[in-house]
Amino acid sequence: RERERERERERERERERERERLRQRQRNKERERERERERERERERERERERERETAYF
Repeated sequence: RERERERERERERERERERERLRQRQRNKERERERERERERERERERERERERETAYF
């Protein structure tokens, strides 16, 4: 009976680690998407500056 409880606790810890890895992956994906949006905004600002420079010549 004691060993049974021990195995049960072990499985519980394993599931906990698994959930932790999942949460970690989720946070990583979130940060990646955030960086991607940031790069997109940066490119947009760059294009905006390009257009301003082009119109400044005329």
